[in-house]
Amino acid sequence: MALIAVTASDPDEAAPYVTSLETRGGETRVVTPSTFTDVPTTLDGVSGLLLCGGVDVHPRFYGAQIDEAVTRHTEPARDEMELALVESAVAADMPLLAICRGMQVINVAFGGSLLQDLPGHQAAPGAVEVLKHPVYVSPGSKLGAIIGVGAVFKTNSYHHQGLKEAHRAPGLLASAYHPEDGIIEGLESPAHQWVMAVQCHIEKESEVPSIFLKLFAWLVAWSGAYAAGEME
Repeated sequence: MALIAVTASDPDEAAPYVTSLETRGGETRVVTPSTFTDVPTTLDGVSGLLLCGGVDVHPRFYGAQIDEAVTRHTEPARDEMELALVESAVAADMPLLAICRGMQVINVAFGGSLLQDLPGHQAAPGAVEVLKHPVYVSPGSKLGAIIGVGAVFKTNSYHHQGLKEAHRAPGLLASAYHPEDGIIEGLESPAHQWVMAVQCHIEKESEVPSIFLKLFAWLVAWSGAYAAGEME
């Protein structure tokens, strides 16, 4: 059985991600800065890791000064927790899925940096409609293989931080990007079997193409295989 650690600032934030995993047969362990003790305890019996969306990554973790004019709420304790968990999970080649902020954490963990503000990638305060924009998924990527096709899709967009090629960690590949401004919308590691990250919020299941939800099924399936020692 797949036991997946889900990291978030609090249980309420984790709830929709937990639902998406558990409806696909996974078991979950929610990990927050207030409940985190150490990496070995957190990952004991765990066979997969999901990094949720959330607050801004503090710029000090990628060697930058904070821009107070654009950076919003940060939670360094969560940054430290997730970076430590990613390091351990990657070293063990554990299945790992990262969403929005989670993708940004992955890039920082692999040695990349971030843009602290991306105008036009997050709806204005009070907006009623969900902001959506085009995302091109490379047909030769692992992401393209998982969802079954490489093409241009319309996905939700909630992030005001992110990265372009100049900020991408050298050990990662861009699997998806915004075709108009070059913002990277997906990352994966060619050196690791199961490191996958997307910028769109796929836990908001009605706001993304249904084939993107295969990522949750992928994480559950391969976490189960990892637990059973069946990874190839």
